[in-house]
Amino acid sequence: MRSIWNGNISFGLVSIPIKIYPATEDHSISFRQIHTRDNGRIRYRKVCELEDKPVESSEIGRAYEDADGALVPITEEDLAALPLPTTHTLEIEAFISASEIDPLQMGDAYYLGTSGAAGAKPYTLLREALKRSEKVAIAKYAHRGRERLGMLRVVGDTIALHRLLWPDEVREPAGVAPKEKVTVKPAELDLADTLMETLGEVDLSDLRDEYHEALEELVAAKVSGATPTAEPGERPAGAQVVDLMAALKESVRSAKEARGEGAGEAAEAPEAPEGEAEEEAEATVHDLRGRKKAPAKKAATKKATAKKTTAAGKRTATKAAKAAEEPAGKKRTGTKKAAAKKTTAKKQTGKRGTRTAS
Repeated sequence: MRSIWNGNISFGLVSIPIKIYPATEDHSISFRQIHTRDNGRIRYRKVCELEDKPVESSEIGRAYEDADGALVPITEEDLAALPLPTTHTLEIEAFISASEIDPLQMGDAYYLGTSGAAGAKPYTLLREALKRSEKVAIAKYAHRGRERLGMLRVVGDTIALHRLLWPDEVREPAGVAPKEKVTVKPAELDLADTLMETLGEVDLSDLRDEYHEALEELVAAKVSGATPTAEPGERPAGAQVVDLMAALKESVRSAKEARGEGAGEAAEAPEAPEGEAEEEAEATVHDLRGRKKAPAKKAATKKATAKKTTAAGKRTATKAAKAAEEPAGKKRTGTKKAAAKKTTAKKQTGKRGTRTAS
């Protein structure tokens, strides 16, 4: 690993010779610019505007441009003469708790290694002191033409340096937050908590840069002359919030399915206070247009009447069916017998009346 800075850690009167090494790397794939017509490389050349010709790096210096556009040259000798004690020294200013540092100030990370055997003992002393105190060291140092602020902390058996932004380099978030006044209901917060618990925690070492992997496969396929077979990924839909509660419930359900927990169960919203429940109902529930239900007593009366009418109708239909099934002769014989019985009864009545009169 190649060091990017050589100097000393100043810990009171203790001096620790160190080297700074990059602690991180960007695993992106770099591309070159080309002329699409003939695949020719596009290069940047540093050209002097007065001579209109390329200039070597050794001939390039620095200058400050003032408000009028005039250039004021600043030489290396000018910079070396600055009374800056942190030019080659990482000066520890104080020891504080890591919780006192705003994460917005955190920048690039580096590892600090010793420069020679003489630095092993003081290096180990500082590392163990940081461990026991459970604090971090705040230091100042100069790098790339600027005095910078840094934080020293222990990572395993190594001291790491995190570049910090100066407090006045962190912008205020004025005008960034939503200007609309929004009220979040306890039921919505409860569902959000449920979603957070369902998603659970993750081991950061298990996360992968899937885009980078796909890009590597694409480049490898193009280099070998094969046709890439990767299908384009789905583009996420726009953020269209129709019903926040419904979206939270669906998110919980999807998260449970992904984790294999209660895949078939729908997320239920916690019960909200009466007033809030009414507000939520007004916002999300709509009455269906249709016939109104009758009161309970009237409905029962109508049902009883309907049952009687149905029973009477069934009896009448049964008699009609039987009458239709009997032969025509039987119907006529039955009629004659009924008429004969009536005539005989009349005659007997007349005879009885005559006897009584005599």
